[in-house]
Amino acid sequence: MSEYDPDGTRENSNENSRSPRQRAIEAYENAGRRAADSLGEAPFIALAGGIAAGALIAALLPRTEAETRAVRPTARRLRDSARAAADAARETGSQRLQDLGLTREKGEETIRSLFQGVSEAAKASAQSAFDAAKTRS
Repeated sequence: MSEYDPDGTRENSNENSRSPRQRAIEAYENAGRRAADSLGEAPFIALAGGIAAGALIAALLPRTEAETRAVRPTARRLRDSARAAADAARETGSQRLQDLGLTREKGEETIRSLFQGVSEAAKASAQSAFDAAKTRS
């Protein structure tokens, strides 16, 4: 086996005298050492990577009938809880907006008024530009 050379300080003549196979073996060994060193320095990253890889594999594998039976009640409770939470949030938000006097009708009226104001401003600007161009001619 080869000697580990983290600094890459081998002589070029030595590099050229080795076969491509030997260089590939050494590169593989060096990569393995670097990976092991990295995992030792950051075990939580390795753990997160392992969990992500496991989740990916689990997502790609088909669910068994036993898993479906085991998960169905929990999934149903979770779906019902999420629906109830969303309904409660929507109702509370709507009530709070009404308490503040912000209703759908008032919002539509405000938007209509805004568009009307923008339209009138555009017409006035166009008329001013037309008048200015007319007086210069």
